[in-house]
Amino acid sequence: MVVRQSRTRTGRRPAYAAAAAIAAAAFLAAGPGVAVGEPAAPEPTPAFGAYLDYGPRGVARMAALSHWLGDAELRVGHTYLPGDRWSNIEGAPGFLDVWADWRTREADRMLVLNVPMMERNEEHVGDDEVRELLRQGAAGRFDHHFRALAERLVALKVPDTVLVLGWEMNGTTYTHRCGPDPEAWKTYWNRIVTTMRAVPGQKFRFDFAPSRGRDAVPWTQCYPGDDTVDIVGMDSYDQPRGMSFDEQVKEPYGLQAHVDFAKAHGKPVSYPEWGLFRNGDNAAYMRRMLAWMDEHKPVYNTVTDYCPHGVWQCDDNPRSTAVYRSVLFGRTEEPVPTAPETGAPVTPTAPPVPSVPSTAPEPGADCSPLELGDWVEHWLGGKLCMRLDWYSRAE
Repeated sequence: MVVRQSRTRTGRRPAYAAAAAIAAAAFLAAGPGVAVGEPAAPEPTPAFGAYLDYGPRGVARMAALSHWLGDAELRVGHTYLPGDRWSNIEGAPGFLDVWADWRTREADRMLVLNVPMMERNEEHVGDDEVRELLRQGAAGRFDHHFRALAERLVALKVPDTVLVLGWEMNGTTYTHRCGPDPEAWKTYWNRIVTTMRAVPGQKFRFDFAPSRGRDAVPWTQCYPGDDTVDIVGMDSYDQPRGMSFDEQVKEPYGLQAHVDFAKAHGKPVSYPEWGLFRNGDNAAYMRRMLAWMDEHKPVYNTVTDYCPHGVWQCDDNPRSTAVYRSVLFGRTEEPVPTAPETGAPVTPTAPPVPSVPSTAPEPGADCSPLELGDWVEHWLGGKLCMRLDWYSRAE
């Protein structure tokens, strides 16, 4: 279980509207059957993206990440609703707008939204209170908050959003955890899904995404049923310390159990959160996890891209970064063509591992950086600069 770094910045949430306007301005600038005897068409590569920031900066950074990956196609945008209070879980104005704008610009894009099931979601609420809150949710007390969220997403023209509802419920971190009362949790999940699906125009998909392994309770005890789950996801980081990838596959409630469970229930899989963690700069993990996802073809995957987990916004993992970039460099949703049968085996040539540049924007030679302060630069994702030839262009 990992807490997203930027979602702890609760003091900056009143600035949503201004931040959205700044980031949006920066962003705006920037089949048929197979005949007998013919080989089957290769399947397209899985949709992928990265969690880059929960706010507008996450949108603004996607174009830069794509460019760093050789213009690879990032189809997935991933963010989290703040879980501090119900008004934010309903989708406060100014927060989701820029994400919806990104999603609607291309028909094949996917917006993934993590949705807390309780307010005060990261305030370490005790088991007794969690148990009572789950029972209140199961009785319908909080339905109106999720109806408001569904109506908000439909109004923003993103009715097909993938909702990662109550993620990592098998752990101990979140108030929306399952352990204190699994039966009440499952009833509450079903009420939320039923409430949101009743909103006209919705096409939501609901992603049930525990953390890998047993954690506090077996995640299978929290599964609410096939009628209200569309995708069986899993958050899977390189932990605990000393555990190999093979052990992550074979452990109880691990990666293999996840894909087997999904197959038994007729559901596709996803990996909403994954990345490095307790074992440092682990290039072997990175290579194996990417191969695992290529093999099992999740609906989507999004690497958690900040330190210690990430590869683009974290300089601490250069070997893993090189692997990630080499594997995904230039990748699109187009299937890889099948090599013609010439009698001689064709050995594909792996792309060279590109150098790993800094992710910080660099001013041009004729551009002087402006000191706008840490807060403004936080939302812009870097410094602005003034052209040194402004006086000549004004003449």
